[in-house]
Amino acid sequence: MTADSYSPAAWPAPTPDAPVEATVAVPGSKSLTNRELVLAALADGPSRLTGALHSDDSARMIGALRSLGVEIEAVPGDNPFGPDLDVTPPAAFAGGTTVDCGQAGTVMRFVTPMAGLAVGDVHVTAHETALHRPMGAMISALREAGADIDDAGSWSLPFDVRGHGHIRGGEVTVDASQSSQFVSGLLLAAARFDVGLRLIHDGERLPSLPHIEMTIEALARRGVHVEHPSPNEWLVPAGPIRGKDVTIEPDLSNAAPFLAAGILTGGSVTVPGWPAHSTQPGALLADILPVMGARAHRRGGALTVTAGETITGVDLDLSAASELTPALFALAAFADSPTTFHGIGHIRGHETDRIAALVANLRALGGEAEELEDGIRVVPRPLHGGVWKAYHDHRMATAGAVIGLRVPGVTVDDIGTTAKTMPEFPELWADMLA
Repeated sequence: MTADSYSPAAWPAPTPDAPVEATVAVPGSKSLTNRELVLAALADGPSRLTGALHSDDSARMIGALRSLGVEIEAVPGDNPFGPDLDVTPPAAFAGGTTVDCGQAGTVMRFVTPMAGLAVGDVHVTAHETALHRPMGAMISALREAGADIDDAGSWSLPFDVRGHGHIRGGEVTVDASQSSQFVSGLLLAAARFDVGLRLIHDGERLPSLPHIEMTIEALARRGVHVEHPSPNEWLVPAGPIRGKDVTIEPDLSNAAPFLAAGILTGGSVTVPGWPAHSTQPGALLADILPVMGARAHRRGGALTVTAGETITGVDLDLSAASELTPALFALAAFADSPTTFHGIGHIRGHETDRIAALVANLRALGGEAEELEDGIRVVPRPLHGGVWKAYHDHRMATAGAVIGLRVPGVTVDDIGTTAKTMPEFPELWADMLA
């Protein structure tokens, strides 16, 4: 089903009458899947991705890469959430095509540099609900690197990349204050630039640093070693990117609503396959949830989170893990004292203005929250049922499901938006509560 033909699906959020005690396996990481798809497409030979995510975002990435001439074949594997993927890069990326990013920020920011390597024009567009997402910094940086982009002066999608088969590269400055994906997108393709890349971030902040570390680690696995001489500078030499078989980790950020369910209901939830080391921002849940009063322990490659006596209000910098904000916000609504999350001003430019949406949704249920310049403040209040709006945002939808665990009568107006990164969410939620 395409984004254009999609119909919202209202969903009454279940309120269990007993503590949740469950083990929940979650699908593969969207961030890792889309990075590995891009690197496999840029590589010098075939790759197989095991445990890859199958969702709207990954489907958009696969569609974008196929439109550039990349061969991607689904093959049977052991992943319960879908097949493995064999990726064969083309001799040269094909132009004369359109890349429809849907609502996927990773497609916008990761495929645009690749389009500059194509032979011919590539039209890059997105769903109407995503045309607002920041792209100006990427356009400016790629032009500085030698790419030819016609945006009709809009500094936003849609635009045309006039592919000439190569990008010069060299020293480039980017303001990645609005999204770390600008840095990651440039680093992923940089080894294919004529002279590599010296990338300098010139902005007041750099959000989601773990995602940049994830990009650097993924490049290193394929033989591209990124030097990081200063906090805002990266050096990537020109050279080959190796074809390689890669296993994708579970999406640790998508585990957040399930772990929150154990806490809110006075129970315990275990997520198997939790890596001992991960650059995913969701890995920080093992540290953040105990600060909020829960207990967390790892055993046998799994993370178990158990409710504590109370949920503790916190003052927390989430700049390294801003995508966890909606789930943690839902927990904070039931804390023993007010909570402030800061370092997250950039999430106003995600699928929706997440700060404004969270505040509006909680107030609609009788709660108290306020927008801050760089964050959000939650004051726990008794809540009542009502409509929780998803705003075309998968993490808003799952936050509504978390709220509904403690508040009867909450309806998420569009649970289908969870298909962006976790199509199985309603079924996994029901299984957990069963």
